[in-house]
Amino acid sequence: MAELATIARPYAEALFKASAADNAFTAQWLDRMADIAADPDLMRFASNPKSTVDQVVDLVASVMKEPLVPVARQFLRTVLENGRLGALPEMAAQFRLHLNAQGGASDATIFSAFPMEGAALTDVTQSLEKRFNRKLHVSVRLQPELIGGIRVVVGDEVLDTSVKARLEQMKVALAA
Repeated sequence: MAELATIARPYAEALFKASAADNAFTAQWLDRMADIAADPDLMRFASNPKSTVDQVVDLVASVMKEPLVPVARQFLRTVLENGRLGALPEMAAQFRLHLNAQGGASDATIFSAFPMEGAALTDVTQSLEKRFNRKLHVSVRLQPELIGGIRVVVGDEVLDTSVKARLEQMKVALAA
């Protein structure tokens, strides 16, 4: 994993500096591009010796919801020419870290047993921002094995209020 981070870091830093005028927009297309690049079928197509860089760029462009801006097309081309498509998700993650550091924010992942939307998500986000004392960019992932409650990961901090965690605590207490 450290090797992938080492490969991705210079790409993320260079893109962050090059897109300083509109880093938020760059983060949006980079995240979408990273999601597409994580697809195993795309990786197989890109690694096929018969596939050209232009074909892979065109394929990714056709899957994106919006047309690729020139800087995105050139960035993808550079990544492909250097054989680093597999590191693109890590590049997006490191770009996001730079963006968060600049804005004094953090990414937060909420793991929930049930879908969270609308007012409930807004309330939880506001509570978490007070708890962690910073602006949070929240994403929600379903994890039914939590039974109820939520588990929140912000950087290296974890807040676990799930039923599963409480049951584990009870198990340890009863076994002691």
